[in-house]
Amino acid sequence: MTRWQEIARATVGADYAAKYAQRFRALAARGDDVHGEASFVCGLVEPPARVLDAGCGTGRVAIRLAELGYGVVGVDLDASMLIQARAEAPDLDWRVGDLATLDTGETYDVVLVAGNTIPLLEPGTLDGTARALAAHVRSDGGLLVCGFGLDAAHLPGDCPITSLDEVETAFAEAGLVPVARFSTWDRAPYDDAAGYVVTMHKL
Repeated sequence: MTRWQEIARATVGADYAAKYAQRFRALAARGDDVHGEASFVCGLVEPPARVLDAGCGTGRVAIRLAELGYGVVGVDLDASMLIQARAEAPDLDWRVGDLATLDTGETYDVVLVAGNTIPLLEPGTLDGTARALAAHVRSDGGLLVCGFGLDAAHLPGDCPITSLDEVETAFAEAGLVPVARFSTWDRAPYDDAAGYVVTMHKL
C-alpha cells in the first residue's frame, strides 16, 4: 500500500476514491470554484497545448482542461482513482503509472503536478520523480508546475512535510530552472507563512 493509500484510507475510508470524487462534485454543485489549477494552466498556454496531469487522481483537473480544448494525458499510481476518472471521462487518455519511473514517450507544453502529489510520493523517490518529470517537459518553452502544502494544515492526515528546499534541490539536479513561485493557484505572491506553494520551472 502506498503512502497516499494509507493516508486516504485512514482519513476517508476504504472507498476514498469515490468519496473524493463526490466531494468535488458537491463543491462544484454549490457553486464553488474547483478549477483553480486548470485556470492557472490556461494562463500559461492556449489550447490545444499538450498537458501531462501527473498524479491526476480522479481526473478533476484533466477533465476540465480537456473540456477547454487542451490535449491531456492523466497519470496516477492509484488505479482506484483512475476508475473514477474513466467513469467521468471514458474517452480521455488515463494511464496507471509511477511518477518516479514514468515514461510516456512524449514531452508536453505543461507538466502539472497538483493535489499534494509531491509530499505524497513514496519515501526516497523525490529525486527519481524530479528526473522523470523533467524528461517530460518540452525543452523549447515547456513548463513544470507543482502545487503542494508546506505545513500540516495544508496536507492530508499525517502526511510528512516535504520542504521547499528539498524540492528545489531535486528539481535543480534534474536540470530544471525556477521561473516563478506563488502561494495559491490564483497567483498570490509567495509568502513563507502561507503554508502552500505553486512553483514553475523550465529546462
